[in-house]
Amino acid sequence: MKIEAEWMRGGTSKCWVFETGQFGEATTSPDALLPRLFGSPDQRQIDGVGGATSTTSKAMILHRPAGEDVDVEFTFAQVGIEEATVDWGSNCGNCSAVVGLYAIEKGWVTPSGDVTRIVTRNTNTGQIIIQRVSTPSGALPIVPQAQMPGVPFPGYRVGLGFQDPAGKTTGMLLPTESASDTIVAGGTRWIVSMVDAGAPVVILRAEDLGLDPDRYEGWLPGVELQLDTLEQIRRQAAVRMGLAATTRDAARAIPKVAIVASPARSDRDSDVSVMMLSMGKPHPALAITGSIALTLAARTPGTVLNDVTGDALQPTLRLRTPAGVIETWSEERDGSLLVGVDRTARTIATTIIHLPEALGSAVDASLTSSVQ
Repeated sequence: MKIEAEWMRGGTSKCWVFETGQFGEATTSPDALLPRLFGSPDQRQIDGVGGATSTTSKAMILHRPAGEDVDVEFTFAQVGIEEATVDWGSNCGNCSAVVGLYAIEKGWVTPSGDVTRIVTRNTNTGQIIIQRVSTPSGALPIVPQAQMPGVPFPGYRVGLGFQDPAGKTTGMLLPTESASDTIVAGGTRWIVSMVDAGAPVVILRAEDLGLDPDRYEGWLPGVELQLDTLEQIRRQAAVRMGLAATTRDAARAIPKVAIVASPARSDRDSDVSVMMLSMGKPHPALAITGSIALTLAARTPGTVLNDVTGDALQPTLRLRTPAGVIETWSEERDGSLLVGVDRTARTIATTIIHLPEALGSAVDASLTSSVQ
């Protein structure tokens, strides 16, 4: 079997982009199909299209709804690497940036004015994301020139505005109904905040982990020494947030973990230092859905992050990450709160993926129905 796909970069992630109709008709579910396409389980993903890291083992499945106010629906899949699994429990904000660009490049949406507005809906969470793609003089630039932290080369600028993002996974911004809670792990009591906006995130103080706010560049080794404890905290948070019945049942992708502190005294360019964990490992930049959660956490009195940033509401929040400073923004529009961030995106390749016959012969229509 052969499947056409686009390989695209969105923000600091790469993903394979499929249309629902490209999978054809037959019985294998996407939970079996996608790991085989990506080459999982295998830490190298050597016999598939996966990139062997959490930021490059991702898929987006796009659909054009008929007769709705939404231009594009999309489903995000975090494909396991060491495990032949697919996590459908959350969205990827970085990969979301490819959706609007794809729609323009494929002719689904006609550019209009200097900025083209594309209404998208993520089916994992039901989240509406208003995408604003830069189209000067009503067209994509011939050569993309927009830059962003964490990516060495330019792409097309895409603004992502998450509309009323609170509680899209659990039903509440604060799933435990408390701005801060105590979790016991590794024989220690940890003060955390559990927030659901964009994606569910559990937030901890860097100081509680023995990390020096003035030496952000030295956090990584200290975090890596405590990954087992952080995983225990994350799994307990999953149960507290109603994401899993037991710690053993907790998904790998959610909740994410964010470690925060006041910026170093010499850092005049950020409001908070952040290191985020994704799929059990430190993220090289920042999960954008996680940045939305952090933005609302900063606006919520009593959270671990609000204790760092203070109660004064600012239109932007500057987050220091390993890749540089990422800036999020908040605005009220038509009675809704938009929380957003600017990314860049680019198409890397258009290709045909060859699926081994043993699996390809079994693929059928259940794939299309399961992602809509």
